[in-house]
Amino acid sequence: MIKSMTGYGRAESAFEGKRLIIELKSLNHRFLEVFVRLPNALSLLELEIKKKIGDRMSRGRIEANIRLESEQGTFPEPELELNRPLVHRYHDIFVQIKQEFNLKDEITLAMLAGIKDAVLPAEKGVDLAETWHHLESALEEAIGSLTLMRKKEGESLYNDLTARAALISEIMEDIKSRAPQVIMEYQKRLADRIRELTSDIAVDEARLAQEVAIMAERSDITEEIVRFGSHMDQFQDMLKSDDPVGRKLDFLLQEMNREINTIGSKTGDIEISRSVVEVKSELSRLREQIQNIE
Repeated sequence: MIKSMTGYGRAESAFEGKRLIIELKSLNHRFLEVFVRLPNALSLLELEIKKKIGDRMSRGRIEANIRLESEQGTFPEPELELNRPLVHRYHDIFVQIKQEFNLKDEITLAMLAGIKDAVLPAEKGVDLAETWHHLESALEEAIGSLTLMRKKEGESLYNDLTARAALISEIMEDIKSRAPQVIMEYQKRLADRIRELTSDIAVDEARLAQEVAIMAERSDITEEIVRFGSHMDQFQDMLKSDDPVGRKLDFLLQEMNREINTIGSKTGDIEISRSVVEVKSELSRLREQIQNIE
């Protein structure tokens, strides 16, 4: 069955006194876009994370937020270290400036401390292979949780879409049954009008039949109704598919809109015109809904 593009998934993994927390949020998008936020120490795993998500998702904007904490919830204050090569280089330049311009100002701690990146977090080695083993497992769990929510959302969409599709099919049946009556009513109106204008003169039945035939050919909507019905059958079959069908459904709705517009332009019947407006309104609602489908 169809899946929604919106959902949320979360998973955790604890190892070596650390805790990985993975949160996935999925939003509507025309294509697949994966955005990953993770600690700098795990930045080398970003491509693997994106690939893992991309293997399971085909459409939507996926936002992955990955945090690494201690099992108590927070890490102790980070250790800092002096960026000695950088500070020494700046000090040498300051001394050179003093000598070259004969300045008497002293080189102070405040000047050195103001140097960008003079103090950096102490680099701590992270075993990426071990971390990836735990992260991959938690990521699979989070993706599974996200997929489950997308499926549940998809069920709600399916129920709404099938109900609207059934309503559209009913209206199209009304249009189909009404079409032959339009021709007969036109023939009667034309004959009455001719008699009214010609008074007692006999009506040329052959000519009348010819005019009716021309009108019937111009306003024939049989092909459009058949094609619309075929598109609707495909639409309902796709709703039951487990494959990503959002873009295909959107294309089918464009085709149905084209057919119903042609029906509206071919017939001048008030009742059919009203039905056409109802169908177009429901098709618009269908299109809004399928923007959520993967």
